[in-house]
Amino acid sequence: SRSYLASSLENDMQDTHRSGCPINLTLEILGDRWSLILLRDMMFGNRRHFRELLTRSEEGIASNILADRLKRLMQEGLISKADDPSHKQKSIYSLTDMSIALVPMFAAMGAWGRRFLPVSEELSIRAELLETGGPAMWQDFMQELRFLHLGAPQPAASVFAQLQQAYEQVMAAKAAA
Repeated sequence: SRSYLASSLENDMQDTHRSGCPINLTLEILGDRWSLILLRDMMFGNRRHFRELLTRSEEGIASNILADRLKRLMQEGLISKADDPSHKQKSIYSLTDMSIALVPMFAAMGAWGRRFLPVSEELSIRAELLETGGPAMWQDFMQELRFLHLGAPQPAASVFAQLQQAYEQVMAAKAAA
């Protein structure tokens, strides 16, 4: 026989989640149109302020949607918000360990997109490098994100700089063509 607590916890879970399936639960947090895009921009574009997230995204999010998604991502523990010490009226958003742990998923999504969808060279070069760099590069990138967002020790090499340099080289080649 099951305990009252086990039954109660299961009933509570059914009231708030469609199921206990890990894929379902992940999609309940990340499955909307904008959450992964915002996390991508924070990870790969180092966008940390509201205005940067609003104006520097390829996809063009509306300000009310951005505010809502940032609030939801904070409530779910994927990002944090603090006062920006360089500007009294600005806040700075940071990834948490929970969102940094999504790097392998972003790498897999990027590889899948490159394989099956009509991606652009400039916007897929980072995915290509992450795919070829594999888990070792992902770990190094996650360590660098922990440095940038959580104050962990600075790694010796910068994966972020390597990804950015590859992007800039593709853009320069396109401009010269």
